[in-house]
Amino acid sequence: MAPSDAPALAARLFARDPRAVARAISLVENEAPEAVALMAEIYPKTGRAYLIGVTGPPGSGKSTLVDRLTSDLRRAGRTVGILAVDPTSPYTGGAILGDRVRMQGHAEDAGVFIRSMATRGHLGGLARTTAEAALILDAAGYDAIVIETVGVGQDEVDIVRTADVAIVTVVPGTGDDVQALKAGIMEIADIFVVNKADREGADRTAASIEAMLALEDWPAGAWRPPVLRTVATTGEGVAELVSAVDRFRAETQATLGERRRSRAEWRLREILERRFMQHLERDVLEPGEFERLLDRIGRRETDPYGAAAAVLARALDAGRPGAVDHVGIAATDAGEYVDLFARLFGFETGAPEDVGPHRVRFVETGDTTLELVEPRTADAAVARFLRARGPGLHHVCLRVPDIDQAMAALRANGVRFIDEAPRPGAHGSRIAFLHPTSTGGLLVELKQKGG
Repeated sequence: MAPSDAPALAARLFARDPRAVARAISLVENEAPEAVALMAEIYPKTGRAYLIGVTGPPGSGKSTLVDRLTSDLRRAGRTVGILAVDPTSPYTGGAILGDRVRMQGHAEDAGVFIRSMATRGHLGGLARTTAEAALILDAAGYDAIVIETVGVGQDEVDIVRTADVAIVTVVPGTGDDVQALKAGIMEIADIFVVNKADREGADRTAASIEAMLALEDWPAGAWRPPVLRTVATTGEGVAELVSAVDRFRAETQATLGERRRSRAEWRLREILERRFMQHLERDVLEPGEFERLLDRIGRRETDPYGAAAAVLARALDAGRPGAVDHVGIAATDAGEYVDLFARLFGFETGAPEDVGPHRVRFVETGDTTLELVEPRTADAAVARFLRARGPGLHHVCLRVPDIDQAMAALRANGVRFIDEAPRPGAHGSRIAFLHPTSTGGLLVELKQKGG
């Protein structure tokens, strides 16, 4: 799929084509570039569905409860999208995706869409792209979207940043009453559900939660989470849960916009953090540089804060056309400089790379990069430079986001180029040299990072 195909997929999505819905969720799960264009198409059509989050510890019956909850919502004539998040193996990356096994009763219902999502190592109880998947179901016109988290611990509370209402399930007989007083998952509930209420100890569990709630000073008119009891296997108490969700929606309608704005802020920050790291790894750091930086930190040659500051400074410079990418040094034998920089300054040099008639190595100083260039043939440009001037400063390289555009703009200002068109450089980059007659004798290289 190309980004230009996004409108066609969006149109199928708006028609609630299940294949289109599945395809769209796969795109966002895989963080494909086309997903960005798709989200831009569908986002204006979202915001109509109501997101119901169901979370709680492993074994609390969340999947069975979601199955029964879906049945009640369908009887009320509402369409339902289900996102069931399953844990991922930290060793193989695989997931059983077993939650849908408990929901087979809805497999043939055209008004229900069930999607299992693996966490893929993301903490917090949800997959990294659960919020985007919920937007897709919203755009497809599902009235209610039920999000079932992984069996979470006490502080894995991402669901409150994703759902409009958070249902926390607990079961009797799983721990002492002090658990009810702990911060974290118990603080995010809009509705408490004591599931498997036919077990011994259900009354005591409900009483413990009520005692915890009694410690709070609830403002007049504020929503106080009810403590409901259900037996999901039989459906007992599920109708009361649906009523509680509807009641919460009605009573908090005035603050729904504020809650969704807070969620948007958290999501925007999360996306920016992830995209910035991708930008660092793709556009700022050289291949293998991040690992070398970790090695230097491990050897106590630098500290994490100083390393982060240096990388951040380079990242900010990288966004400006004309930022210095590196300084080139002509060398008859680059190995002499490698030993010199390592012995005197502790700088590490990357592996040599052959680029045309030259061999280059990059010396990482933690700030400005040095490029050591030695000729491989007698007629190489650097060989001629060495015969005329000897070893030393050869050129300054400026980084540009689009080298074709930069060359066209410079030519319009009368600048001459040694290279008529960009040519391949190190690490998959594209480079071009300005003619020294246009730069006062200084050899200037333009470089567009590989990507």
